[in-house]
Amino acid sequence: MKILLVNKFHYIKGGSERYYFGLAKLLQSHGHEVIFFAMEDEKNIPCKQASDFVRNIDYNAQHSLPEMITLGIRVIYSREAKEKINRLIARERPDLVHINLFQSQLTGSIIDAAKQFSLPIVYTVHDLKCVCPNYTMLEHGHPCEKCLHGNFLWCIRNNCMKDSRAKSTLAALESAFYRWRRFYEKIDLFLTPSLFFKNKLEEAKITRSPILHMANFLPDSIPCESDGTFKPYFLYFGRLSAEKGLLFLIDCYAMEPRSMPLYIVGTGPLKQRLQEQIRKKGLESQVILLGFREGKDLYSLVRHAKCVILPSQWYENGPYSVMEAMAFGRPVIVSRMGGLPEIVVPGETGFVYEADNPQQLIHDMRVIEAMDTDCFANMSHRIVETAKQRFSGEAYLSRLLTLYESLLSSSKGKPAVGSVQADKKIEKNEKMKKSEKMNAFSC
Repeated sequence: MKILLVNKFHYIKGGSERYYFGLAKLLQSHGHEVIFFAMEDEKNIPCKQASDFVRNIDYNAQHSLPEMITLGIRVIYSREAKEKINRLIARERPDLVHINLFQSQLTGSIIDAAKQFSLPIVYTVHDLKCVCPNYTMLEHGHPCEKCLHGNFLWCIRNNCMKDSRAKSTLAALESAFYRWRRFYEKIDLFLTPSLFFKNKLEEAKITRSPILHMANFLPDSIPCESDGTFKPYFLYFGRLSAEKGLLFLIDCYAMEPRSMPLYIVGTGPLKQRLQEQIRKKGLESQVILLGFREGKDLYSLVRHAKCVILPSQWYENGPYSVMEAMAFGRPVIVSRMGGLPEIVVPGETGFVYEADNPQQLIHDMRVIEAMDTDCFANMSHRIVETAKQRFSGEAYLSRLLTLYESLLSSSKGKPAVGSVQADKKIEKNEKMKKSEKMNAFSC
C-alpha cells in the first residue's frame, strides 16, 4: 500500500508532527510505502518529495496591503497547493491520503485535489481548527464554544485570533468558507486522539462521515519501563504558554510549603512572566525553570521525576507529555480539561482535579509527596503496564490498516488514479456509500 501523508510542517514542531513522522515509520516498518506533502522550511527533515512542497510564507510578518490581500486569499484556498499535490499524486499514484494539520497553509484545496483522483481521505484531528477559527477554543484565555455551530462572527467580535481584528476576520472567513465548500464532508474518515474531540466534532455537525476515537501511540524509541525509583521533584515539560496553566500551578505552589521542588522544562511566550511570578512569590528555590531540553536529557528528567503535572486550562487532545510520563512509570496529575481525564485513572495512574480548584491540586500534590517508596514502586509498575496496553504502536497500526483497507474496498469502481480531471460521478458515488461507511466504521 502507498500512503500520502500530509502535514503542513515537515519537522518536529509539536505533537502532530510526532504523530506524522511516527506513523510514517510504523507504516514503512511493515512494508508500506510513504510519500509526503508539506510546506517548505529550512528546518524540514529531508525527503524525496521536498521539491513538491508548498512555498513557506510567514503570516505573522509585516506585509503591505496588496500582500495581505494575496495572503488572505491563499489562507482560504491555495491554488499552488492544489497544483503541486495534483502533480505529486499523478506521478506517485498513492492508494490513500492521510492528512493531519493542513488548514491555513495547505488549505482545503488539497482535499479537492485528492477527490479529483477519487482517493479516500483520512484525517487525524490534532486541534479544533475545524470547529473554531483560532483552533484553541479559547477566548482570551477562557474556554469558549460560541463558534461551535458555525457562527464565526464571535471570532471577529472578540478578536480571538492574536487580539487582531484583521487576523480574526480572516480566520472567521476561512472557517466560513470551509463550511460553505463542505470540505469536511468530503473527508471519508476522521480520527480523534481523544473521545472529547470526537464528541465536539459530532456536536458541531461538520460531517456525516465516521468519526472514530483512536488514542495516540508511542514510538518504539520510548520503551515502557520503570525501575520503580524516583527523585523527589514534580515536573512539567512542554510549551510555556498561558493556556497550559503554569501561572495557576505557581500560585498553588505558593499557598503552602512544599517538600518537593517543581522543575519546569520548555520554552515559549510565557517564560518572562513565569520568571516574574516566581520572583514575586519568593519561590526561586522551589520552582526552577530549566529551559528547553530534548532527547536523552529530557527523558532523564521525566524518568526520575516522582510526578508529572499538566495543569492545562484549555481543551487538550491526547498530549504526548502525559503518555511519555506514563511510559516511564510516572504518576501524572492533570486538570479535568479536554481529553486529559480519559488518559488518567484516578488513584491508579495519577490524579484528576477540577481546573479552577487550587485546593484539589494541592491535595493531590500532598498525596504524591507522602507516598513511600514501596507504594510508589507498585503504582509505577501498574502505570507502565497501562501504557503498554493503551499506547502500543503495533495495536494502533493494526486497527488503522483495517480501516484503510475498508476505505479502499468501499471505493472500488471509482475512476483510476492518475486522472487529473474531476469526475462528475465522484460526488454521487460518495453519497451512495455514506450509509455503507457509517456501518463499516461504527464504534
